[in-house]
Amino acid sequence: MDTTVFDIALFQPEAAVIGNGAFPRREILDHWLDRVGFTVCCDGAADHFLSLGLIPDLIVGDCDSLSDQVKLQYGQIICKFADQESNDQTKAVRYLASKGIRNMVILGATGKRDDHTLGNISLLVHYLECGITVVMPTDFGVFIPCRNNMTFRSFAGQQISIFRFAAEHLQGENLKYPLRDFDMFWQGTLNESTEKSFSIYAEGCYLVYLAY
Repeated sequence: MDTTVFDIALFQPEAAVIGNGAFPRREILDHWLDRVGFTVCCDGAADHFLSLGLIPDLIVGDCDSLSDQVKLQYGQIICKFADQESNDQTKAVRYLASKGIRNMVILGATGKRDDHTLGNISLLVHYLECGITVVMPTDFGVFIPCRNNMTFRSFAGQQISIFRFAAEHLQGENLKYPLRDFDMFWQGTLNESTEKSFSIYAEGCYLVYLAY
């Protein structure tokens, strides 16, 4: 049985996407930004990002949320996309993917608006189906899109949630509660690791949340 081993501490993103939600704590923000070689701001996040003394490599979006000052001062790094069929987060991910980048981290994609938060998190599975692995850290944990059999580095008592999406034949190992092919979105939440690692066996895509 082929299983992919995943350790969030060893995940090496090639680029960061900065969303227009609530930014994580500065130490979390800096931790991930220090690990990437390229940073893209969704246009609505640019003012906040720049106010922290941070400068992105690119600002992407429809540019309707940018201040006039940012447009004037950073016009050379603004990449405008008028596509209204996708949000700015997806525009940034697609831009990076077009440059051959396949491992990314998204920061600042949760908070502020609950509907945007849910949409942004759900998009992680869509990106995975397109061949792009994007993790999403927050102040409280990290969302990881997954496919098929996975083993995760963990610790006894770590809080875990699993969201099924299109996966079938779900089973778990070293989890407090058994897994199955849940038919409701919430049913895999509030689980718990019982060892230094846990495994999920499945066919298809699902989303895992690891609380810190």
